[in-house]
Amino acid sequence: MDKHTLALISIIGSALDVLGALYLAYDLLGGEHGPLRTLTRAVTYGVLFGSGYGLALGPVFGLASGVAHGITLAWEFARASRRGPKPGFWLDTFMSAIRGCGFALGATYSFGAPFGITFGVLSTAGQAIAYRFGIRPTVDYKPATRPRLTRFQLLAAANRAVGYAATGYVSSLVARQREQAISVGLKVGLGIGLVTAFSGAFTPFIEWMADHVPEKRMGVFGVGLILIGFTLQSIQYWVALLDVQVR
Repeated sequence: MDKHTLALISIIGSALDVLGALYLAYDLLGGEHGPLRTLTRAVTYGVLFGSGYGLALGPVFGLASGVAHGITLAWEFARASRRGPKPGFWLDTFMSAIRGCGFALGATYSFGAPFGITFGVLSTAGQAIAYRFGIRPTVDYKPATRPRLTRFQLLAAANRAVGYAATGYVSSLVARQREQAISVGLKVGLGIGLVTAFSGAFTPFIEWMADHVPEKRMGVFGVGLILIGFTLQSIQYWVALLDVQVR
């Protein structure tokens, strides 16, 4: 087993333990009007996007981008659910920058620092511009009891696929990886586009769930997260106990 994989598993386990404890502390955090509704969104979107990006572009890319997407989407959708005022330029840019940093960290691990930095900067700029044209996660905010994929969501996913394919290509050129620029661009663009379309279809259901999940289910969910986290954290000790070779 690779030592980096083992460390990543332990980090994920610790994060799940913390999240599980927060769900169990529902009453202490303010009940139905407290931050756990936002936390529910953060966990759900983080897992959804992190899993998708992890399968398409590697586990570290998935972890970094999943955390960034979970944080930003939870804030944006919680604001939309409260019918808050439309965010301005600087808030949109800040959300774009957080997601761009997540992409940069994951891409740096997979393709090197020059690629990662370029990818993060271009990603931030592209998302900020898209916000100005009205392409934002909350543009079609309608919670529903089942997944729904609209024409606008498909067009937004296609736009993202093309944009990130170009971003991956340019980042490869900047990193002097010309021989793989086209293949990396297509891989990144297709992966991000498909994950965007799939996640967008489930967004209405996630939003309905975040506002209607009973308190007791949150406690049960918290216990489940703690058990999963404990299991993942224990893997490192089982590896040592069973004398599994770590590279």
